[in-house]
Amino acid sequence: MKTDVLTEKHRLGLGGVAIGTAFENISDEKSHQILQEAWEMGIRYFDTSPWYGLTKSERRFGNFLRDKDRNDFIFSTKVGRLFHEVPESEVPPTMWKKPLNYDFKHDYTADAIKRSVADSLQRTGLSHIDIVYVHDLSEDQVGDRYPYFLKQAREGAFKVLSELRDQGIIKAWGMGVNKIEPILDCIESADPDICLSATQYSILEHEDAVDRLLPAVKKAGVKLVSGAGYNSGYIAGKERYNYKDVIPKGMAEKRARISEVAKKYNTDIVHAALHFVLASDEFASIIPGASKTEQVKDNIDGLRAIIPADFWNELKFEGLIYDKAQVPSR
Repeated sequence: MKTDVLTEKHRLGLGGVAIGTAFENISDEKSHQILQEAWEMGIRYFDTSPWYGLTKSERRFGNFLRDKDRNDFIFSTKVGRLFHEVPESEVPPTMWKKPLNYDFKHDYTADAIKRSVADSLQRTGLSHIDIVYVHDLSEDQVGDRYPYFLKQAREGAFKVLSELRDQGIIKAWGMGVNKIEPILDCIESADPDICLSATQYSILEHEDAVDRLLPAVKKAGVKLVSGAGYNSGYIAGKERYNYKDVIPKGMAEKRARISEVAKKYNTDIVHAALHFVLASDEFASIIPGASKTEQVKDNIDGLRAIIPADFWNELKFEGLIYDKAQVPSR
């Protein structure tokens, strides 16, 4: 039976991509400081994956969280890749700046999912995982093998995770992907509770999600968590967009104009981006990553910020936000 795992206190979480050394080689000490800042600021939803840093991020989250009251936070991680230790010379090239010495393979079978969950529990030292996301089962990650892996997941991962949920071993499960189609495909053939939608819904780019994703998850009673709600830092001024160096045409101008309007109303585009995502009824949480403690504090400040209704009205009037998109009501 579906339950709302994420409550009002989990509206803002912390994602683990940056702590997995996606953008810079963050040290163990620095990652601990980021997690400590998040905890002290009241964040109680933590999301990571064994993929991030080839198990590094997951271990770092576990090292920090394992001595906390397990009933005091929600922890999610991901399945879909199995990892095995290799010599440093055999570590595959990835986006991670300083990964651990592991290689991996995609595997969405029932046995692989059970092993992946067991491995994550062992790496983190936690007693249980609250939410499990089926990770990167989408064409941008597995290419033309998507139909093959989707069939594997339908016969394996989806069934096993529903069983684990029904047994109370996990509280919820869903997809954790960068594309809309896999979420729609999962809803068609299984009963997920919550999906991590990365790069699909932000203040800069959301039209397709408004038209296709949000109505589908609403009908299915599935909630969403926003990953890359800042387009992997582009909204905050980084020159990367959705984890890539190629910036879509017209996006620089759009970012600049929204920033101008935000300044006019004594706010900024990052705070506006956070409120934009959370204004959607379908989104239960947003989980920005952080590579320094100041970013965590700024996200908390953003959550508490009051943004005038006239700001949203002006963005819609200028066509900077899709007319059908929800915006904050206050």
